[in-house]
Amino acid sequence: MKKIFMYTDGACSGNPGPGGWAALLKFNGNEKELSGGEKLTTNNRMELRAVIEGLRSLKENCEVVITTDSEYVKKGITIWIHKWLKNNWKTSNKKDVKNRDLWQDLWDLADTHKIQWKWVKGHCGHPENERCDRLARREIDKSNKFNIKP
Repeated sequence: MKKIFMYTDGACSGNPGPGGWAALLKFNGNEKELSGGEKLTTNNRMELRAVIEGLRSLKENCEVVITTDSEYVKKGITIWIHKWLKNNWKTSNKKDVKNRDLWQDLWDLADTHKIQWKWVKGHCGHPENERCDRLARREIDKSNKFNIKP
């Protein structure tokens, strides 16, 4: 089974506002950058999209070490989701789980790989995390070019 190292980040200008996501995948000395954005989104959605798109890019089942600076993503997929599934996508406060569509996508994708989750503090000099942050912010800049206000 191939072992992939994936680094992800999401960013948003305003919350909600234009957002960007990025994933960096490393395997056997090779690297692949992925990024994209949305005109109106939230930071949490972009953090989730980064991981989802990174996993979607894999052509076969892999062992994946995912490093994220989002506690929301890491705790959500490793801890909270089990209760959400048991409670029909309701939080402990009986409210609907936010971003359910993305959580469902991530849950399905995560089930096809052997994943180890790692958290790093954002904006603290972690090279791959900083690189993903730049890629995600570049996507916001691209979006803003097409939404120029006089």
